[in-house]
Amino acid sequence: MQHPHLDTRISPLRQRLIDDMNMRRFSRETQRNYLRDIGRLAAFLGRSPDTATADDQRRFQIEQQADGVPVPTMNSIVSALRFFFTHTLDRPDLARRLVQLAHRRNLPVVLSRDEVARLLNATTCLKHQAAHSVAYGAGLRVAEVSMLKVADVDSERMLLRVERGKGGRCRNAMLSEDLLALLREWWKVGRQQGVMHRDG
Repeated sequence: MQHPHLDTRISPLRQRLIDDMNMRRFSRETQRNYLRDIGRLAAFLGRSPDTATADDQRRFQIEQQADGVPVPTMNSIVSALRFFFTHTLDRPDLARRLVQLAHRRNLPVVLSRDEVARLLNATTCLKHQAAHSVAYGAGLRVAEVSMLKVADVDSERMLLRVERGKGGRCRNAMLSEDLLALLREWWKVGRQQGVMHRDG
């Protein structure tokens, strides 16, 4: 009995694209996005994307704009297609024809000290307050906060060691006196509850 999903073979072109991305150590998420975005061009053309012409690309981008595709999404698609045409197909002439749009980025809203205090004090337990305080005070992402270990707290240099951050990179984040005091308080409570260990 055949299993259609197991028996489906990857086309040589798709495999070559995947190999090119692996060679450059692209993350899984970037690879998934590039494959999706190149697939958008293929769906628009109704044929393999390696047959695209400069006019095809122009019509593709015009249709995206007419369909209201947001500028950041359009620019992500351009990045994927430029990689595809330049590295996988060795057609930099086609890559140069793609238009990247200027995108105005708005600054995020900055909370006042009172708003930050109310947000952090709205937590129901010390563990959550510590996690939210680390995320806000040290600028860590949720995944980075969840991966922190006791050994990552450097109280001598007042730093937090962030392993496997965005893009798999390691970095240091600043640690304030107040945040260190809160983490020490959570360490004591966590040990009493039996949920905090030297490597946890």
